Amino acid sequence: MPALVQLGLIGLLVVLAAIGWAVTDDRMAGMDAGPGTALGGLGWFIGVWVVMMAAMMFPSIAPMVIMYARVQEGKRERDEASPAGATAVFVAGYLVAWAAAGLAGYLIFEGVRSLGIGFLGWDEAGPYVAGGVIAAAAVYQLTPLKDVCLRHCRHPLMFLMNHWHPGRVGALRMGVEHGGFCVGCCWMLMAALFALGVMSIGWMAFIAALIAAEKLLPWQAVANRGIAVLLAVLGIAVAFAPEDVPGLTPPDSPEAAQAMEAMGMQGEDGSMGMEGESMEEGSSGSMGMEGESMEEGSSGSMGTEGESMEEESMGGSGGAGMDEESMDDSSGAMDDAAMP
Repeated sequence: MPALVQLGLIGLLVVLAAIGWAVTDDRMAGMDAGPGTALGGLGWFIGVWVVMMAAMMFPSIAPMVIMYARVQEGKRERDEASPAGATAVFVAGYLVAWAAAGLAGYLIFEGVRSLGIGFLGWDEAGPYVAGGVIAAAAVYQLTPLKDVCLRHCRHPLMFLMNHWHPGRVGALRMGVEHGGFCVGCCWMLMAALFALGVMSIGWMAFIAALIAAEKLLPWQAVANRGIAVLLAVLGIAVAFAPEDVPGLTPPDSPEAAQAMEAMGMQGEDGSMGMEGESMEEGSSGSMGMEGESMEEGSSGSMGTEGESMEEESMGGSGGAGMDEESMDDSSGAMDDAAMP
């Protein structure tokens, strides 16, 4: 594949990632309520999650995408079957794998929230739970499963040789498989993102930088162990001194309250979760009851006032008739007196 084409493909991935960052920043502006932030409605979350993954992952999967495109180009040069658009399908399959991971994360996260476990509150054990999740991500960096998944991500040719499937369906399948290895490599980093605040653009950029470092830097062991140490220090800080962690929004802070208010406003148009729905139902119900009472009161009072006004007007017209009769009698008497 010509070097210019490879540069163009890298540039396309970078541009798509930049667009993903811009869209994510626009959709999630003002919604960082810190650790345990509500995820909103399922459809809204999955849409934002897929865009997030494109923003965070496209730069780090560039070597894999380029290698896949080079293999397809070699097949075309040898007059072998190489369907058009296979590279785009491969990338789409990669996003499908991350969409499935996002769905699983959503169900687990909202399932725990629905239990209403009191000790998970930030004023109780919340900081220790968040710090523990981040520390667990540090431990996972050192496990054999992490090394196996990371090896598939760092060595594109090895992955393609062991998992090649022809055609567009094969491209989709390979994208899903590669995405699965990527999920296996990074799922604890994503759990750390949930613990730090999944709606935070700053923490998104931090986790994306860690993922790019361990996949792209030539010193795999150094990058992997260095990230483990960094996560361990961060987990301890979040657990024991969360107010001193730069960029962390405590859930009991005014900033978190503003974010929750913004998310509640989003809920009124159905894009966020149950909180917005309850607000909408409560407001509509109270408005409906007030409207009915106002209608009944106004109609009753108007009816009573109308009847009294009608009776008064009838009484007034009767009085007018009596005045006219007396005036006629008076005028008649005056005429009789005037006659000789």
